[in-house]
Amino acid sequence: MTMAFEYAPAPESRSIVDIAPSYGLFIDGEFTDSSDGKVFKTVSPSTEEVLAEVAQAGEADVDRAVKAARKAFEKWSALPGSERAKYLFRIARIIQERSRELAVLETLDNGKPIKETRDADLPLVAAHFFYYGGWADKLGHAGYGPDPRPLGVAGQVIPWNFPLLMLAWKIAPALATGNTVVLKPAETTPLSALFFADICRQAGLPKGVVNILPGYGETGAALVAHPDVNKVAFTGSTAVGKAIARQIAGTDKKVTLELGGKGANIVFDDAPIDQAVEGIVSGIFFNQGQVCCAGSRLLVQESVQDEVLESLKRRLSTLRLGDPLDKNTDIGAINSAEQLARITALTETGEAEGAERWTAPCDMPASGYWFAPTLFTNVTQAHTVARDEIFGPVLSVLTFRTPDEAVAKANNSQYGLSAGVWTEKGSRILAVANKLRAGVVWANTFNKFDPTSPFGGYKESGFGREGGRHGLEAYLDV
Repeated sequence: MTMAFEYAPAPESRSIVDIAPSYGLFIDGEFTDSSDGKVFKTVSPSTEEVLAEVAQAGEADVDRAVKAARKAFEKWSALPGSERAKYLFRIARIIQERSRELAVLETLDNGKPIKETRDADLPLVAAHFFYYGGWADKLGHAGYGPDPRPLGVAGQVIPWNFPLLMLAWKIAPALATGNTVVLKPAETTPLSALFFADICRQAGLPKGVVNILPGYGETGAALVAHPDVNKVAFTGSTAVGKAIARQIAGTDKKVTLELGGKGANIVFDDAPIDQAVEGIVSGIFFNQGQVCCAGSRLLVQESVQDEVLESLKRRLSTLRLGDPLDKNTDIGAINSAEQLARITALTETGEAEGAERWTAPCDMPASGYWFAPTLFTNVTQAHTVARDEIFGPVLSVLTFRTPDEAVAKANNSQYGLSAGVWTEKGSRILAVANKLRAGVVWANTFNKFDPTSPFGGYKESGFGREGGRHGLEAYLDV
């Protein structure tokens, strides 16, 4: 599509973030080499350049970190909540002060557009620490008894799609409630967690309260299996979540699992079409669709299907794909070669099964991992692209005639993490939302988050809630 005018490049400066050639593990307040000397490289998805070499934690390192967290727990949990709050508020303020640096770092390591890390991720990261800092001296009023106690050492495993935000979701409530933490970031995005370790030192957080262990799946498995870990928090794939559930079965470990999703975005015939189209775009193409609660199934009422699709294709043709450090970029890079291969394979399956593919016209950069915004029409509920989580910028479009049919199709999934409803009738929003088996239902919007709101799923999307007052329970002995 020929644009009426072209935007001049507006790249954010890389010079504001200083990435060291190598990083160690963060254990007991210090950066240290791994016990066996193993390292791995973290790569920028948009250029395929090596950003840094990172120490890879092994089982011995997990044990060191857990012991450090256990030792720190005695004093940390004994602090008055008001004292713990001071540390959380201090961390939040430092995150705000370093937000530009952290936004650039996250974009380099993850591949998402700078305007998302700058305007969405970093403000929410700071907000979570401010919010849970406010709860730290009010736990007796949270509804979990007059004097709820912390669990102990929390083993936390986070994904690569929102590295710093997922860290905040887990570490902030854990610290506020008096627990200590051993966290494993994803192997493709370890840098922001290691920068956060430096923020902990800058804030004067006592040694051992937060420990960061970069590594692969075996590192996470060793952390989950460690006998002195009291709480396991995991965000990631359903397959790994199931493995964790089996691994801790029969133990007294408390667990929350936030897993995959195949969110339904339902557009009724009375919806404001232009507003709904923007919500559809935000629902599936935000962060290149690499969002567990993405609205990856669009359910459109038959009478407005043609109008919605025409408007949607026109809008997708205006999205800008390219350098994620450019402030004009809408679609950044896919996080890794492995994820790009998965997205490619699933879309090829969709075509082979008879769904009609449409891909937005755009130029693809010569290096890096890229996938253009794509949608499938003529999709049935039997199609793989309507059932499986693609975790990429791919939208499947189905139709319905009645509200009951919309609800039935929306609930016809093994997942139950999110959904959206678009209509001008408040009564319809409430009626439909009450029937949807989804942990979060957005009305006339999508992908809106707030630290005061609980988030989590049903069915194979996991169990437990993060965020809000509900997020405290997961870290308390209630």
